[in-house]
Amino acid sequence: MQVWTEKYRPKRLKDVVGQENIVKRLVAFAKDDSMPHMLFAGPAGTGKTTCALALAGDLFGDNIKQNFLELNASDERGIDTIRVKVKDFARSKALGDAPFKIIFLGESDALTRDAQQALRRTMEKFSSSCRFILDCNYPSKIIDPIQSRCVLFRFQSLSKKEVADYLKKISEAEKIKVSDNVLEEIYEISSGDMRKAINILQSCSVLGDKVTLELVYEVSSMARPKEIRECLELSIKGEFVQARDLLFDTIAKYGLSGLDVIKQIQNEILNLESISAKTKIKLIGLVGEFEFRMVEGSDEFVQLESLLAQFFKVE
Repeated sequence: MQVWTEKYRPKRLKDVVGQENIVKRLVAFAKDDSMPHMLFAGPAGTGKTTCALALAGDLFGDNIKQNFLELNASDERGIDTIRVKVKDFARSKALGDAPFKIIFLGESDALTRDAQQALRRTMEKFSSSCRFILDCNYPSKIIDPIQSRCVLFRFQSLSKKEVADYLKKISEAEKIKVSDNVLEEIYEISSGDMRKAINILQSCSVLGDKVTLELVYEVSSMARPKEIRECLELSIKGEFVQARDLLFDTIAKYGLSGLDVIKQIQNEILNLESISAKTKIKLIGLVGEFEFRMVEGSDEFVQLESLLAQFFKVE
């Protein structure tokens, strides 16, 4: 079985979902056979790698393998990668009618500072024969000399309609039945990450030709929002033991980690109708404090128990 994220990855810019302003500018670059060095920044699953591959497909056509080099800087992050692989590819002339080659560095914010300094010089020296596209989640981790040599493109999380429409297209192609409320829940879980949404859909499809909410929660290792909300309501009323037992049963049922639960608790606090906005603010502050404790290495179950106990004290 082919991975759907690759099977349904757009091959041309005109097929890319979302990021309309960015795609419009990239299409113009492809038409003119000219482009600057570029820095793609934004959350995971928003189309950064897809846009780079689609741009290369529009520019090079059948010669894409000879003129396009893709590297992941999180795997090859040292200075030797820049000095050997990148430099050797950049110094040679493009094949066919292509005006230049393209080097795509995924997760470039993982490059060491020495590697980034070496990359800066390589970008200057071989700009006549090669263009660079750098992909990162945090542009602040890219040194200023590289940022000044690149045009920055900020990718945004995809909208609910864009994700839902694309998932519908995939489900029709794969002959899977998915209702609108299931698609909405997949979007909420993925938070605009198209790659994660497609992976959830594919994982659900293995278990049958109809995707249900129960399957989505099971596959994504998330508790049903209703269960988390019930835990919160019990703890706020002072029924601590019941709230604790229900929460720990839910954790065991879905195989959740403490941090997974904390994130869901944060979301469900905002959906509670029985408490005031002022109380919600206090509870969110508590969640942030206990999340920090878990990240620092505190026992997850002890911290979750303590958090539930604190909820009753908040007025």
